[in-house]
Amino acid sequence: MTARDKYLPTIGIETHVQLKTKTKLFSAVGNDARAAEPNSLISHIDVGLPGALPVLNRAAIELSARAALALNTAPQKFSRFERKHYFYPDLPKGYQITQLEDSIIKGGYVDVPLAGELKRVNIERANLEEDAGKNTHPAGADYSLVDLNRAGTPLLEIVSKPDMHSPAEAKAYARELWLIMKYAGVTEGDLYQGQVRFDVNVSVSNDPGKLGTRSEIKNLNSFRSVENAVNYEIKRQIELLEKGEVVVQETRGWDDAKQKSISQRSKEEAQDYRYMPEPDIPPIELDDDFTETIEENLPLLPPAIRKILGQMGLELNVIEDILDSPQACQKVVLAAGTGAPKENIRRLAFDSLEEPASTVVDLEEHLKLVELWRSKTVSSTAAKEILKAKIANPAKTIEELAAGKSQVSGEAEIEKIVDEVLAENQKAAEDVKRGEAKAIGFLVGQVMAKSKGQANPQVAQAIIKKQLGIKE
Repeated sequence: MTARDKYLPTIGIETHVQLKTKTKLFSAVGNDARAAEPNSLISHIDVGLPGALPVLNRAAIELSARAALALNTAPQKFSRFERKHYFYPDLPKGYQITQLEDSIIKGGYVDVPLAGELKRVNIERANLEEDAGKNTHPAGADYSLVDLNRAGTPLLEIVSKPDMHSPAEAKAYARELWLIMKYAGVTEGDLYQGQVRFDVNVSVSNDPGKLGTRSEIKNLNSFRSVENAVNYEIKRQIELLEKGEVVVQETRGWDDAKQKSISQRSKEEAQDYRYMPEPDIPPIELDDDFTETIEENLPLLPPAIRKILGQMGLELNVIEDILDSPQACQKVVLAAGTGAPKENIRRLAFDSLEEPASTVVDLEEHLKLVELWRSKTVSSTAAKEILKAKIANPAKTIEELAAGKSQVSGEAEIEKIVDEVLAENQKAAEDVKRGEAKAIGFLVGQVMAKSKGQANPQVAQAIIKKQLGIKE
């Protein structure tokens, strides 16, 4: 037994999800700062000038309600804001408007696919709050820079219960939550730009009935970083305990280049922030009609999509690849809804994954191409060429692009080509007779080359075997 086997890790994750609103949570300033110059998207409200009064963005409430339903619960009928006080250069007001006691979401769960099974991770709560700005620290400089474009951006802080016990579970939960929030239309989900960020809380204990002292690693923005940070922190804490030392409750940062966590500050408790009711924003009260309207317009979410694609006979790894590409996923799910044959859906799925992200081939046109391939009118090679041509020339129809690429399937035509190939490749023909599998693939390839990709490869292979006296 190793030292690690003696300890049970426990992991909870706080996920900050930037809501997909046009403007900020309390001001009429643009919410997407990805291409903006520093400090160009700010107002008197965002920087907390005297007399500035916040006005709540209704769209943020609607998206929070959508998130609640996607998390298998309902938004709270009553919620309210509070002020969380702390001093930091990117928080000019000296406090953050957030929620604590009466959050807009309480409860819910995420069923996480992991190794062919489902791992349920329960949700403690989700708070609607404003984001702070961003500090940057130029290398070698004796100063820092503050960009307040992000100040006031609407966030949903989704707090899981400590239901995870391995780095793999933490990574899988982070990805599944990200997928759910994207497919629910709650967030754009740009991880690189920090639109979804993960804070992981990790503790280890050699007593299954008792939690250890936790440390928090903040602002992780990739699933791999979540997995690596949890793995490192488990190892670090076990090494401390094995040496008889104490794990300190603290906030740590993650150095992705060095693959290690770094102590930043001691971990504050709720009382340290001096929470108080927010006096300038009235409580939020939602009725049943509001929630029902949101629920009626909720799109298909990953669990339902997996079920649909699974019924189409797609492999688990292919389904996950499709889910990572919402454009491809929408097309395949729509096609499944038309009642198209399963084989068409499979071909469409693979072809859609090959399309550039900036391209959308019309579903009806794409299904025409799939049908041409399924009916063996064109070969799979020709179908891929037609798809690429369609992407390059969106105005052209599939019929126009397929002209001249019809697959040769008549035995008489293919027999002539096979005769030529066997005459030119007698050594390969002898290798086939001796049972070398690769050789017949080579001969079929030669037939395809001579026919310019238009011969039916299955028919060609059958004729080659017949000509060489090989029984099926």
